[in-house]
Amino acid sequence: MPAHKGFSRRDRICEQIRRELAEVIRSELRDPRVGMISLTDVLISADYAHAKIFFSSLAGSENLESVQLGLQRASGFLRGELGKRISIHTTPQLHFIFDESLERGAQMSKLIIEAVAISAQNDPPDATDSPDSPDLPTPPDAT
Repeated sequence: MPAHKGFSRRDRICEQIRRELAEVIRSELRDPRVGMISLTDVLISADYAHAKIFFSSLAGSENLESVQLGLQRASGFLRGELGKRISIHTTPQLHFIFDESLERGAQMSKLIIEAVAISAQNDPPDATDSPDSPDLPTPPDAT
């Protein structure tokens, strides 16, 4: 039986594309519309011709259109730089997609916190839950 290799070649290439693009965007891209973004994931087609680049932005969804337009306009430059940095038979076309999972996760956390707060207001703690309750056995003396 063959040994398990961990990550497939495609997974390794996706990770390398993510790292290299993040570095190029951070150090060489001068478009003020893009600002501070994080590349969260990369998915590449089977023929390596197209790559979906998922990103999140500190600007949030308010400036999403301008950030996405800046990335779209810079995609040719980014693809060229990517071709210089990694060696695969085809440098993929880059398609940037806003990753909503971080904002959705923050909204879910907020809702959970609100639900816990409402639940705590409506359900006072039972007397049996307190450590001074007379129903609980007392620990033996350690003397």
